Amino acid sequence: MDHFSNWVVEFFKTFFLDLWYLISGFFTGIYNLFIGYPIEYYHYLMDKSINFNLIDWILSIGFIIIFILLYVMTWLIIVQLVKRYFRFAKIEFDKMTLLNQMNMLERKVRDATVIHVEGPKLNLNDSKGKPKLATGSRFTKLNLIDDKYKYTVLPTLMTNKDKLSLSEIVTHFINYASSHHNIYYSEKIASTFIAGLATSKILILEGISGTGKTSLPYVFGKFIKNDASIISVQPSWRDRFEMMGYYNEFTKKFNETEFLTSLYDASYRTDINLIVLDEMNLARVEYYFADFLSLLELPNSDEWLIEVVPEQLIGDPMHLKEGQLQIPKNVWFIGTANNDDSTFGITDKVYDRASSIVMNEKAKPFKGQMLDRINISYDYLDELFKTAYKEHEISNKNLVALEKLDEFISETFQITFGNRIMNQLYKFIPIYVACGRSEIEGIDYIIARKIIRKFETLNLPFLKNELETLLQLFDQLFGKNQLKESKDMILKFIKQI
Repeated sequence: MDHFSNWVVEFFKTFFLDLWYLISGFFTGIYNLFIGYPIEYYHYLMDKSINFNLIDWILSIGFIIIFILLYVMTWLIIVQLVKRYFRFAKIEFDKMTLLNQMNMLERKVRDATVIHVEGPKLNLNDSKGKPKLATGSRFTKLNLIDDKYKYTVLPTLMTNKDKLSLSEIVTHFINYASSHHNIYYSEKIASTFIAGLATSKILILEGISGTGKTSLPYVFGKFIKNDASIISVQPSWRDRFEMMGYYNEFTKKFNETEFLTSLYDASYRTDINLIVLDEMNLARVEYYFADFLSLLELPNSDEWLIEVVPEQLIGDPMHLKEGQLQIPKNVWFIGTANNDDSTFGITDKVYDRASSIVMNEKAKPFKGQMLDRINISYDYLDELFKTAYKEHEISNKNLVALEKLDEFISETFQITFGNRIMNQLYKFIPIYVACGRSEIEGIDYIIARKIIRKFETLNLPFLKNELETLLQLFDQLFGKNQLKESKDMILKFIKQI
């Protein structure tokens, strides 16, 4: 016991002695640095300067002045670097504190009781009862959307009468369009539209003017009680900033476009949201929509992050994370396109990633039933799609026929189905069948819009025999009087030769 006590006493003596040496050494070092060493240098100079002549004194004084200047400058630089470091550390600390506060707010909002709020989308340009713009933030309109929804995602309340099957949605929609808007669509067009929603987040409605291209998403938005946002594409658009907006360095505000506000508004909703790019090919789609084309191809929707601003600042909208906005899963982009001299051609890069619907004919007028609009959530529609994938898989017979057709077209025309087109086919056909249409009709649509359309770029005058052989192969693989749309396109090519 005595030995242990002696050891403990000696340990603390040594410890505190070392601590004293450390502290005293620190202050001794500071003293020597600014007082002690300069005094020693002075005495050293006095000892060595006994035999100095005039030249030696002049050189010595010059050296001392230069040394002092360098010494002072070095310490000034060190002090500035330390100040910058602490300033940077404080900014980072404030940023982390802000992000933590935002995360806590999100968790509180997520856990709070959700209150159902009915009504149309926020009209930021309405002159009646125009809300006062938020101040103190570079995003005035987006912050108003935050205030409108009170930072709470709006649920979609569905009753039993809203829970329709895909075929019932088609029937209800075309009857609603007829009875309420005097606009007429065939079951085929409506089914193609619904199946297109399941196939891609991008739809292209093309054809001659006056066939109801813009009206289709407009009326569908009315039908599902969530108006479609109609965005007029401008010929001057060259990149996404002209579509989404940009930060104005002069006003210190972000120029928020209708496209951006519609996209942000959808992040607070759980129903279906349609953003229409009207006359989308007035500008080059692959320029201003390039980022969206790439992002929407990613299988994980959590990676659909589009940059709005380079960094996050205090007062930025809630759903902006590190300057990025996640493209909501419940949003579809629908472009209308006219094929005339005033527009640009839509490239294969865009076509391959989109579902395209040709609307060159008006449907015959009919008296539709007076059916009510419906509430439909994204999750409910997605569940309908998943059920259709299981219940209406493509038959093995047609899969074998498609494989043989792919081999012939690849060898003869150097055009292949590819993984992207096959994935779209696997998604489109089951939904198209669930909407009440036939499997072979859906296959015809995919072949015509995804494969035969590309023949326009070939040197067709030298391929007449091959085109005629392809027509015969259609009959062999799928039966006569089938694939009418694909055959009509090929016959049109042959007539042009």
